[in-house]
Amino acid sequence: MNFLELPDEMQAALRFLVSLGVGLLLGLERERRPAPKAGLRTFALVALFGTATGLLAEALDSPWVIAVGLAAVGVMIVVAYASVKPPEDDPGTTTVIALMFCYSLGVMIWLGYDTLAVALGIAATILLYFRTELHGFTARLSPQDLTSMLQFAVLTFIILPFLPDRGFGPYQALNPYNVWLMVVLVSGVSLAGYLSLRLLGQRRGVLLSGFLGGLVSSTATTLVYSRQARRDASYAQLSAGVIVLASIVVLVRVAFITGVVALDTLPRLAPILLFGAALGVAAAWFTLGRKSEGADVFVPEFSNPSRLTAALGFGAIYAVVLVVSAWLSDRMGSVGLYGFALVSGLGDVDAIVLSILKLSTAERITGVQTVTAIVLALTVNLAFKLALALWLGGLKLARRCALAFVATGAGLALGLFVFR
Repeated sequence: MNFLELPDEMQAALRFLVSLGVGLLLGLERERRPAPKAGLRTFALVALFGTATGLLAEALDSPWVIAVGLAAVGVMIVVAYASVKPPEDDPGTTTVIALMFCYSLGVMIWLGYDTLAVALGIAATILLYFRTELHGFTARLSPQDLTSMLQFAVLTFIILPFLPDRGFGPYQALNPYNVWLMVVLVSGVSLAGYLSLRLLGQRRGVLLSGFLGGLVSSTATTLVYSRQARRDASYAQLSAGVIVLASIVVLVRVAFITGVVALDTLPRLAPILLFGAALGVAAAWFTLGRKSEGADVFVPEFSNPSRLTAALGFGAIYAVVLVVSAWLSDRMGSVGLYGFALVSGLGDVDAIVLSILKLSTAERITGVQTVTAIVLALTVNLAFKLALALWLGGLKLARRCALAFVATGAGLALGLFVFR
């Protein structure tokens, strides 16, 4: 047996070329550091060394060669840093692990995982390049933010895997795993908006505050900013901008949730949502103009959307809505489902939208019934938020919001007529 037998020479050369590119990419970033112990050439050579080690390990049928090569790279860079005292802001730990990771990517390329290795190399370079920004991000995280992320991790990785994945109760509509999966989905979207709003909202003005407010909760955003407009009349323009944008972003949120939960429904629903959003944005631009763009907006303290009590509350509401929707659809057909969608729209629409999508995926309702019920819930939700703005913020605020809300609702209705 010839232990030095190689695959096709051209294929081998291409693998080494890819490995060289990954090493140069990582090395280029490390070269930016003052007095680097490992720079452009070192990273390129280590990546090629990893690929050559993978070749030898395969040819000799001895995977231990790879482990020995990894240990050699680790010892080499540790010795290099031990010989000279490193700067206080660069203890060398990052470079050590980056170099060993570069070696591993070289091995992966030889073993045929070249696409994955390139993607990981790019991701690692991004992490290394944005060191200052990442440190600044973590410095801005409060204990409350960290608690939010930990609570979301508990919801996702501790509670979800242990729930039974089968139907219970009337119409077998209550599947604990699916119910909690929807809790995780909604909590994840809300948490992303919540953390982004806390970290970025204050300096980014109306556009970002409205977008992130829509991700967290458009109803809560309407409540908070309506009260602010009532307390300080000078905030009426800004508050109206945030409220309108948050309400339009709900359509984007619903499209995203639909794509995750019921992808087959998205081609039918997306044009309707897009039509409503387009008319709403046009009306908002006409009535609110550019006066609020780029202005600083106060950032309210929203409650953590991933805390266990909030998750349990949403899970309970979603389970009830799911059963009631199934019962009404079975007993009263479209009329019962549409009536319940209208009532459920008087609040956040996540629960009713998810329950309708679940009925659709279970083939208990048709595609036309699905999009009609969702549009009804969204339209009533817009009317409810306009009423909140009038009640809590006053006539001045409601007038500023009215045209955009009416245009969005009209766009949804027109889109439903044209595209359903």
